[in-house]
Amino acid sequence: MFSLSTHSAIDEIPATDWNRLAGSDAPFLRHEFLLALERHGCVGPQLGWVPQHLALRDEQGALIAVAPCYLKSNSYGEFVFDRAWADAYARAGLRYYPKLVVASPYTPATGARILTGDAPRRADSAAALLRGAVELAQRLGVSSLHWLFTAEDETTWAEQQGLMRRLGCQFHWHNAGYGSFDDFLGAFSAPKRKNVKRERRRVAEAGIRFRRLLGSEVSPAEWELFHRLYCDTFDKRGGYPTLTLPFFREIGQTMGEQMLLVLAYQGTDLDRGLVAAAFNLLGSRSLYGRHWGCFADFHSLHFEACYYQGLDYCISRGLERFEPGAQGEHKVSRGFLPTPTWSAHWIGDPGFRNGIERFLRLETESMQDYIADMTARSPFRTQGPGPDAT
Repeated sequence: MFSLSTHSAIDEIPATDWNRLAGSDAPFLRHEFLLALERHGCVGPQLGWVPQHLALRDEQGALIAVAPCYLKSNSYGEFVFDRAWADAYARAGLRYYPKLVVASPYTPATGARILTGDAPRRADSAAALLRGAVELAQRLGVSSLHWLFTAEDETTWAEQQGLMRRLGCQFHWHNAGYGSFDDFLGAFSAPKRKNVKRERRRVAEAGIRFRRLLGSEVSPAEWELFHRLYCDTFDKRGGYPTLTLPFFREIGQTMGEQMLLVLAYQGTDLDRGLVAAAFNLLGSRSLYGRHWGCFADFHSLHFEACYYQGLDYCISRGLERFEPGAQGEHKVSRGFLPTPTWSAHWIGDPGFRNGIERFLRLETESMQDYIADMTARSPFRTQGPGPDAT
């Protein structure tokens, strides 16, 4: 028999046990990352992310599966958009919030959401955890339960437990064994290759140079400058910068080898010359682009700092893929191909469940057409590497 417990703080679960199940390729699911979010006010009731982490134990009481779960009072920071569902509930006089969400807050990156390590009974453990999560949703009386940016196998397991699959799309880079950045560009058509080279040249001609630092190499002053850039980006776009400076400083200390900060300078003065920065999370096989900001505008600087520097790093380190963040059709011409993303949803109200199920069937057809259209715009002379939409 399995037993499921919920935890209102990640530190109720030992870090060694959690990380053993989380693995090494998804730093945004590590205990240290989630703990820093809680410790430094990046999640909590004030932001609509109340921890309800799930822990599954076997007959002997050994921890065999966990999931980062939150009671949500809004849809901010999820990147799987359901506000139309919430509006429909409101028009019907029903409450959509609170809901349960299994996700890494503010992180639209694909990976396991049912953390089981390399357990031989992964499917059984996942099924038990999924059933327990639905029972928790029913017991709490929430409208719905959502698993965001799930791996494809666990999305299938969720469907088998009665959840509805939702198809999305991001633009990811997949390594075809490139020996260098020039080798990568050699696979492009001539016009697309010329465009990338021109963008990189314009940045160099502006006198911009770069430093790539692991989190453990970033000084307190550099973290402060980066956080100013991070906040400024949200201010410009009308968003709210939920990640605090103490959060970045803490993960720089506790998981510094799993983050990559790209710093862009103009001139030789490292104290005064910083003009932009891009923050990435680093897994054992993958790079995940997350945040960027700039103090001054330069032609193509965003592409260089957020894409080309990361691509060059991936190629030099033999990483398998680079997820540069949500959305952005402009990424296709720069080698990031449309890649399916998944989520799974349980809706408590039978009438709304039927309506959302019909909506998802139509949305899936539209998304498949979109992925096919974006794939046709690939810059590669032949079809570049990456998963199909099937």
